[in-house]
Amino acid sequence: MNERLRIGFIPLCDAAALMIAVDKGFCAQEKLDVELIREVSWSNVRDKLNIGIFDAAHLIAPIAIASSLGLGHVKVPIIAPVALGINGNAITVSPALYRALAAEAGDGIIDPLKTAQALARLVAERKRKGEAPFTFGMTFPYSTHNYHLRFWMAAGGIDPDEDVRLVVLPPPYMVDSLASKQVDGFCVGAPWNSVAVDQNVGHILHFMSDILASASEKVLALRQTWANENPDVVTRLIRAHHRAAQFADDLANRDEVCNILAAPNRIGIAAEVIRRTLDGKLKVAPDGTTRESTRYLQIGRNGAARPNPVHAAWLYAQMVRWRQAPLSAALLAQARAVFRPDLYDAVTGTSAQPATGEPADSVGAFAGPAFDEGDLAKYLAAWR
Repeated sequence: MNERLRIGFIPLCDAAALMIAVDKGFCAQEKLDVELIREVSWSNVRDKLNIGIFDAAHLIAPIAIASSLGLGHVKVPIIAPVALGINGNAITVSPALYRALAAEAGDGIIDPLKTAQALARLVAERKRKGEAPFTFGMTFPYSTHNYHLRFWMAAGGIDPDEDVRLVVLPPPYMVDSLASKQVDGFCVGAPWNSVAVDQNVGHILHFMSDILASASEKVLALRQTWANENPDVVTRLIRAHHRAAQFADDLANRDEVCNILAAPNRIGIAAEVIRRTLDGKLKVAPDGTTRESTRYLQIGRNGAARPNPVHAAWLYAQMVRWRQAPLSAALLAQARAVFRPDLYDAVTGTSAQPATGEPADSVGAFAGPAFDEGDLAKYLAAWR
């Protein structure tokens, strides 16, 4: 008899392996009868996973860590045996803010350090004039989007807690919030940055791969207790998602994958927009200017589907940096333990061998020292 599962997701391109695993029958071949439940907000996904309405979820990696550490909510240990996406976010700003940044940064408009410094000068000018601070949208306090915005801004000398407003918005609401001028910019996953450009209300300023060469984004999240009680189901889920990631990355399947993701009950956005994301060839401005990056969103390539505990350590370091968590060796160990490459390796036969061209510290940030999880205190002190 097939195992029935309910899995929650947000309409984003980094849920591709999850959708392909179900819609191409890879889950069914593992005798898993999976119902995908589309949600709007990450708090909904987290809460329904934590109380057992969902058996698994497409989840932002730091939410899985925060839940396991008991930060910001009840403590529910989560494990992530599959990584669903590396990178995939972008920072998008309004046409007005883009023009102001371009005037300040000049030829440095594609350099994240130059744009962060330019934003700092604009922030200072607003303060001198007594004007309201810039407002940026991100998806959750414990989110990659929050940390990516903060990392970028702070490199330019901005205090994200004092100099700007960071507000929580569900991913599908980002574009409308920018169009209505409720926010001046946002950080969100694909395809919503491209939607803003297509609607002539935004410019994609930076791909996340400009900020961090390798950033863990979403994971397949399971409650630790459920995973312990259902080890065979976990094995089958990993195998189905491993096959799905391989299928999604095969260029011969690209049209079919885009059509699957474009369905109204999945992402619900034109297949052509999704294709830009998966190809890493994005229109970044309403005038049709394009940029290309092979690192824009990685689903399975270069070992992207294998959970990397160093990424978990980097996310925990951001929680400490922004005063969401205390610094402790015990909490670092718990954060790392959320990512379970051992489970992934046992099913797929992969190993910890680093892929060619990946950053030596597994992160590759555009500013600051190399990440060193062995001495977080020293690493974090460099930012003070």
